[in-house]
Amino acid sequence: MLCCTEWKCWSPGSIVPDALYGGSYDVINDASSPAAGDCCAQQSSARHNWEMNYQEAAIYLQEGENNDKFFTHPKNAKALAAYLFAHNHLFYLMELSTALLLLLLSLCEAPAVPMLRLGIFVHATLELFALIVVVFELSMKMRWLGFQTFIRHKRTMVKTCVLFVQFIEAIVVLVRQTSHVRITRALRCIFLVDCRYCGAVRRNLRQIFQSLPPFIDILLLLLFFMVIFAILGFYLFSPNHSDPYFNTLENSLVNLFVLLTTSNFPDVMMPSYARNPWSCVFFIVYLSIELYFIMNLLLAVVFDTFNDIEKRKFKSLLLHKRTAIQHAYRLLITKQRPSGISFKHFEGLLRFYKPRMCARERYLTFKALNQSNTSLVSLKDFYNFYEVVGLKWKAKRNREHWFDDLPRTAFLIFKGINILVKSRVFQYTMYTVVAVNGIWILVETFMLQGGNFFSRNVPWSYIVFLTIYGVELLLKTTGLGPVEYLSSGWNLFDFSVTLFAFLGLMALAFNMEPFYFIVVLRPLQLLRLFKLKKRYRNVLDTMFELFPRMASLGLTLLIFYYCFAIVGMEFFAGVVYPNCCNASTVADSYRWVNHTVGNKTVVEEGYYYLNNFDNILNSFVTLFELTVVNDWYIIMEGVTSQTTHWSRLYFMIFYIVTMVVMTIIVAFILDAFVFRMNYTRKNQDSEEDNGIVLEKEISKEEVVGIIELYKRSSAATETAQLQKIVLQMDKYGQMTTLFLGRRSRTKSDLSMKMYEEEIQEWYEEHSRKEDSQTPLQEPASASNSSLKPLSLRQRSQTVI
Repeated sequence: MLCCTEWKCWSPGSIVPDALYGGSYDVINDASSPAAGDCCAQQSSARHNWEMNYQEAAIYLQEGENNDKFFTHPKNAKALAAYLFAHNHLFYLMELSTALLLLLLSLCEAPAVPMLRLGIFVHATLELFALIVVVFELSMKMRWLGFQTFIRHKRTMVKTCVLFVQFIEAIVVLVRQTSHVRITRALRCIFLVDCRYCGAVRRNLRQIFQSLPPFIDILLLLLFFMVIFAILGFYLFSPNHSDPYFNTLENSLVNLFVLLTTSNFPDVMMPSYARNPWSCVFFIVYLSIELYFIMNLLLAVVFDTFNDIEKRKFKSLLLHKRTAIQHAYRLLITKQRPSGISFKHFEGLLRFYKPRMCARERYLTFKALNQSNTSLVSLKDFYNFYEVVGLKWKAKRNREHWFDDLPRTAFLIFKGINILVKSRVFQYTMYTVVAVNGIWILVETFMLQGGNFFSRNVPWSYIVFLTIYGVELLLKTTGLGPVEYLSSGWNLFDFSVTLFAFLGLMALAFNMEPFYFIVVLRPLQLLRLFKLKKRYRNVLDTMFELFPRMASLGLTLLIFYYCFAIVGMEFFAGVVYPNCCNASTVADSYRWVNHTVGNKTVVEEGYYYLNNFDNILNSFVTLFELTVVNDWYIIMEGVTSQTTHWSRLYFMIFYIVTMVVMTIIVAFILDAFVFRMNYTRKNQDSEEDNGIVLEKEISKEEVVGIIELYKRSSAATETAQLQKIVLQMDKYGQMTTLFLGRRSRTKSDLSMKMYEEEIQEWYEEHSRKEDSQTPLQEPASASNSSLKPLSLRQRSQTVI
């Protein structure tokens, strides 16, 4: 605790000399001067109130970043404690682990994977334990939100209802010591979707549901034509008794639905085509309308809807962040200085918002935001908070090359290597080597016969090409320096592929047969050729940008798989087996017969009996085969022959659901690629995208001023970090140091550029809406008696 003599009391409006606080950046205490008698007590109370302001401002900024609704903002000290408990990575990991445990129990519950089967008492006890943990999580959430807000939160209420049902069923299973039909296990994925780490999955699901109205419209049109053609096909082809596809209206509908996927074409046409060649017109017209027109129209409508949703989502998130910044700004300014945030309060904010950020980065972030180069960050500058706070700062090297300080002879050698590896001749020479290597591998593979593909003798071509790649790696590392070399993604890729090629050589040379698979990775070198053409580079860049989103879309698809797998296991487990479908049209696909021909035993095996729902793993494989749709009707007809014709609904609904998800995925890929192409055309000057780079220069005087501030607040760690910068400046005799802030470019950055004109209109519309709804509030002040602890302070003080 600082006493009065340690913390200077400045009167309102007083100016601190620039030499003391580093250039033009004012870092004084903004509190007004208290009376001499109770200086320490009042300043201690003011500091405590400011700490709460910093924490609440940080919470607002986190809510803006995570797109959390502001009505979930903690309203008192009790709610704040629960909020902080529920917003840390240990709690997130507990939430995720519990959800995964509940999902993985399907491996052990009947019908279980044989080697993972657990007793009913064991898996029911584990389920109850996981559900109790979920109850604890929800109780913390209710403590933080309050009962009224808790029941307003739709996702939380759905989770609570599912928890109640799961809890009752787990108790019933534990009491009865036997499993029953539990379709509700499919709802366990809700616990995973609600996890903090699955925010992208929630956005995908929201986007899928938002895309449903136009999708359903086109789907109804598609089904309408399907019904019309089914009736027409029934009347045209049912008189042909040799045609099993249209003998009933139900079969007509089912087979035309399968025909939509082309899985049974041309088999479905051949009986009628054999009797009357003109019958092909029916199928040609049907496929032309349904498959080539309406299905593509479906993609176009979903793509257009997706574009609109993406734009509205970007606008909503942008304005939400802007509102969060306004809330935080109101908590960080004072009545004495309402025009901006001082470094002292900005540093206090970052201690809560990014606790791991060092003192140097806090100051550089402050300076990067402060475009007006004054002692305060204005609201206009503070609006760029999210773009600047993610920058990673590093001091710019004083030397151009790593070898500048070496003796002249060594310097000239490494300089020559540097010029060589940067030359276009060297680059195109390596591209030629890679192309020749690819052709050689192709010819070499073509000449191989079946059997053992790996010779005990190492091929000379392998050694030659690996030597060339090794020399290239050595030249680039020495010419550019290890740091600069490894800072490039392409160089990291080259290094990895060369390393794997070397490991493959070791595997061949020392006959390490289990590691021969590494040799197969050699053709990856061919990907380097994609750098030659700009369109290929754009494709690869789009692929890398899409990877995180594609991973979340893949997880979304797996969640649907899990739901359908549980339902499939409950209804179809054990119904498919060898020779199970002898009375159906797909009997040959399920046949397993062995008979003797001469002296040999011949096995006729259809293999489709392996596509079953006997456990969760088999179900996932079966569902993936249904997603691919090749011969999927054989699986459907096999299950239907053993159960009831209503079973077809399960497979048809699954096809429609996966069609929705896959259409969204295709629309997302198209949107991302078209968006990048448009961005590239709009910004043709920037051929190379090195991400977001910002330069900021700080003087020795500024650093010394900040050190003095941290010394007065007894921050030894921060002081030591900043003193290293001063020592570095003294070492090279510098009065200033240049720092570079870097971060990768995100889709949000590209959107900011693409919608630059519209964004200003959004801001103006947002400002008019806020002005009409809420009057301006007085800024917070640590010295103001109206500023009370969080448990007593009214929310109107923090809302604009």
